[in-house]
Amino acid sequence: MTDSKPDFETLAIHAGAQPDPATGARATPIYATTSFVFDDVDHAASLFNLQTTGFMYSRIMNPTVAVLEERLAALEGGRGATGCASGHSAQVLALFPLLSTGDEFVASNKLYGGSITQFGQTFKKFGWTVKFVDPDDMDAVRRAVDEKTKAVFTECLANPGGVVVDIEAMAKIAHAANCPLIVDNTLATPYLLRPMEWGADIVVHSTTKFLSGTGTTIGGAVIDSGKFDWAKAGKFPDLAGPCAAYHGLTFFETFGDLAYTMHCHAVGLRDLGPTMSPFGAWITLLGVETLALRMDRHCANAARVAEFLTGHKAVAWVNYAGLPANKYNRLAKKYLPKGAGAVFTFGLKGGYQAGIRMVEGVNMLSHLANIGDSKSLIIHPASTTHRQLTEAQQIAAGAGPDVIRLSIGLESAKDIIADLDQALNRAAGN
Repeated sequence: MTDSKPDFETLAIHAGAQPDPATGARATPIYATTSFVFDDVDHAASLFNLQTTGFMYSRIMNPTVAVLEERLAALEGGRGATGCASGHSAQVLALFPLLSTGDEFVASNKLYGGSITQFGQTFKKFGWTVKFVDPDDMDAVRRAVDEKTKAVFTECLANPGGVVVDIEAMAKIAHAANCPLIVDNTLATPYLLRPMEWGADIVVHSTTKFLSGTGTTIGGAVIDSGKFDWAKAGKFPDLAGPCAAYHGLTFFETFGDLAYTMHCHAVGLRDLGPTMSPFGAWITLLGVETLALRMDRHCANAARVAEFLTGHKAVAWVNYAGLPANKYNRLAKKYLPKGAGAVFTFGLKGGYQAGIRMVEGVNMLSHLANIGDSKSLIIHPASTTHRQLTEAQQIAAGAGPDVIRLSIGLESAKDIIADLDQALNRAAGN
């Protein structure tokens, strides 16, 4: 026997799960129940007072979801996790313990278009203010972070793809201001990158994407490193101060390195209610079991497709960090040695109209608003996912009028390339 830590592939299959104690079922059951029976009145009171752990109501915690939470925490190298209804709800939950009305946070301007809208428009209703900044310019990030900043948020491998962010440098800037760094790791997954190893404090996922892997269920997750000192500098009263809803309990004092995760469950899920369904968690668990195998194939196919596109006469440019000439290749070698992911962008010489013709010309690839599927996907962001943004915002986010985003799937690379080739020729009018 050995005491060494299990490898990633083993954790992806076993972390958080045991045979069902009631039946011996080896696969994690779907606990499709709203509620759980208390042993007695004292047991119920201790659960509601957070004096003991256990299940009381599935909006706050469910056994199937708990297995997924423990597995994702293990894969990311975190202390605890919170499953939720979507990637967007994960972003709300991640910031909810940190921000109050009038507070500010800094975010990369190279984010998924829906995130830019959520941060810049919807969060105004909460009284939260965002400062968008170019993550390619660390001096600009440093200038944006000040005494009012409560968090710094970035995608590490940014959607719509191709942008690699220097997480280590951004973490140093955030920590110098006593702020946590929150990293969206959806596109890389913990198989390609574990942001906490480079200084990230909190990781969020849209589990809808590569973690589930088949485009069958919506979900999100928030994973905490357990390493941030929430009492330092007095910036986070929801975590380091008394909570009126729990009779003055202080989360950081009571739960230590699990304070943030406990708050996400006991306050965030309780009051905001963006709960992950047991069935959604179960589907995602199935996907996570094959994550390592799938990501290897995703990355290998994407590299071949990117190389093909660089030589096509209808293509103006390709932004794939795995290409040696790419501006992010140095960072990709540092942070993504197993592969530069499967989502990236390229530009068409014909601009916006060529982009429309391109997505309408594919046969095998699916034109839809998702990524991380086993099937190869294509979209023209300027006319879909990023259409709410101004053209300047689109260009800043890497989603200008000429941009096509690809999410390369698990089909034969030869067949993917053949479909793209005929659609490119059609877009160019050949």
